[in-house]
Amino acid sequence: MQGKVSKAKAEPAVYVGIDVSKAWLDIYLHPIGHAFRVPNNKDGLRKLRRELAGRTVSLVVLEATGKLHRPAHRSLDAAGLPVAVVNPYRSRKLADAFGELAKTDSIDARMLALYGELIGPRPSAVPCKALAELQELTLARQAAKAERTALANRLGAAESAIVKRILKRQLAQAERSIAALEAAMAALIGKDAELKRRYDILISIKGVGPVAAAMLVACMSELGQLNRQGAALLAGVAPLNCDSGERRGQRHIRGGRGHVRSVLYMAALSAVRCNASFRTFHQRLRAAGKKPKVALVAVMRKLVILANTLLRENRLWEPRHA
Repeated sequence: MQGKVSKAKAEPAVYVGIDVSKAWLDIYLHPIGHAFRVPNNKDGLRKLRRELAGRTVSLVVLEATGKLHRPAHRSLDAAGLPVAVVNPYRSRKLADAFGELAKTDSIDARMLALYGELIGPRPSAVPCKALAELQELTLARQAAKAERTALANRLGAAESAIVKRILKRQLAQAERSIAALEAAMAALIGKDAELKRRYDILISIKGVGPVAAAMLVACMSELGQLNRQGAALLAGVAPLNCDSGERRGQRHIRGGRGHVRSVLYMAALSAVRCNASFRTFHQRLRAAGKKPKVALVAVMRKLVILANTLLRENRLWEPRHA
């Protein structure tokens, strides 16, 4: 007599959403609906890896949270799991589309898992230790520069002698901090051959200074792997359509990486003055009636596209390329 062979139903592949905070990781497994929480430390990550070890994981989606998500990203990537780091603003927009008006850590984790299934973001490479440190240094320098500007403005408006004395001391300390950070950036780039090569390519562009080159190396590591539109969108200098029916709206830039865009703005001002090709390009736009800021944003876009091309071709900038 032939008997039936019963097979347990195989568990489906899961999408893992992880909402990140300083103390906790809130995890949701879609579509099985399993939610749990672990501490955001080594023990918690060990427990998370054990939980995922026996499952078929299609994608892990982490929200980008400055530095807080990095240990989880490194740990899960080392375990062989595909991990995508996404902007939490996008998963929040998905929650709005689902009519999920409330916001909690567990809801955010579920939306990240759904985002992974519906949108399918590409896995994000774990930045090497040197690149992660350079990112921290460049962003710290940018913050220190902003603080110095604020202190200088306060000093200019101060009338009290005591306040002026304190602000002058703080300004001097800010100057020392900026100099120390710039020295550390230069030393770090000099020690890493890959970072040094990318930095040398970028700084060869007439108009791009050491700060702009270091910021692009640290915070635009995707340059060299993108097309023209992708590079411009990532930097936030691509004009986006605003059309509806017969209406053709005015194009505006939006999104992208603001900290990169600010150094591109200064680099564009420099390039317009000292780089003949960019100066000619800018003058042609102004002669065609483009507003000053519009023409300058076009120079910024041309700069980031040029940087992307040079890094892809692994060559230095030349005034006249064959």
